[in-house]
Amino acid sequence: MSAPNPLVTVELPVSFDPRWSRMPGITVDGRIIRLAPQEYFFRQQARTWKLIDWEKVTAELLPVEETSVTSIEQITLDYITDNARTTENPAEVLATAWRVYSYLFRAEYAPTLGLDGITEAHLRMLAEVSTFTALNKVEQDGRITNVGPCWFFADAAQVVFELDERTVGLLDEVYHGGWFNENRRIESVKAHAALGGRLVHGCQSVPDRRGGAVAPYGTPMDRFRDELAQFRDAWSARA
Repeated sequence: MSAPNPLVTVELPVSFDPRWSRMPGITVDGRIIRLAPQEYFFRQQARTWKLIDWEKVTAELLPVEETSVTSIEQITLDYITDNARTTENPAEVLATAWRVYSYLFRAEYAPTLGLDGITEAHLRMLAEVSTFTALNKVEQDGRITNVGPCWFFADAAQVVFELDERTVGLLDEVYHGGWFNENRRIESVKAHAALGGRLVHGCQSVPDRRGGAVAPYGTPMDRFRDELAQFRDAWSARA
């Protein structure tokens, strides 16, 4: 019988919205977040994650450009292979994830997204909810081993921030805009190296609130999508 997971406590550089305490297992006290895994996760079968220090990624990988012979994905995969380490500390995952997503959803993007009504506050919401998504886990063989309510980031954001359907749809579009805007896509590929993989979206052809997770390069997507289909509706409703 496995030992119960201890309470996770992390102090971040900024205060999270206190309404995160609406989410099961999460308590926010200014810059301090406490997460009770047994209350938070729908499924938790893994207790390790791959990380690279954000400062290292910032200094060594973010400035790198792809070339005519090596894609940015190959450069990033090689970098992860050479530098990733394993952690059993979910607080470290959350701290790293905040650095990643506060970079990817930084305020300067608000006027460039082409979506009426999106503000800096909405980007901050995406950065906060994405921080929790980093605790989800997809294995190399495609198994989904950790799932929390923030897998379904749009649904979680709606509950926490009291958003209407139109705003939730806009947030979903911003999140997926990392695929459509090539500059943002390249930034995302490099930044997610800090979390040991690449961002994989659960949606198929349009944003439909299936969420996503960071998965290792080489993960078989057929198994990932089959597993997601098994739990998506029931657990999305719980989120």
